[in-house]
Amino acid sequence: MQTRNKIMDDLSQLMTNAMGVAQGARDEAGNAMKSLLDRWLAERDFVTREEFDAVRAMAQKAREENAALLARIEALEAKKK
Repeated sequence: MQTRNKIMDDLSQLMTNAMGVAQGARDEAGNAMKSLLDRWLAERDFVTREEFDAVRAMAQKAREENAALLARIEALEAKKK
């Protein structure tokens, strides 16, 4: 009976080790993919969210200033007539 338990213990240990190796391989593959994606993104000319928001705010301000200037021009032209 002890032989059977030894075989089951060995088989259990083998499966545990195999799962550990599989987990390690999965983690390594995930790290490799993340590294590859990080390098690919770094090579692209993407802007950060902060840069995008800053440019968007500047564009909004410019649109508002243009609208105010247009209103002033229209008011001046209306006085002129």
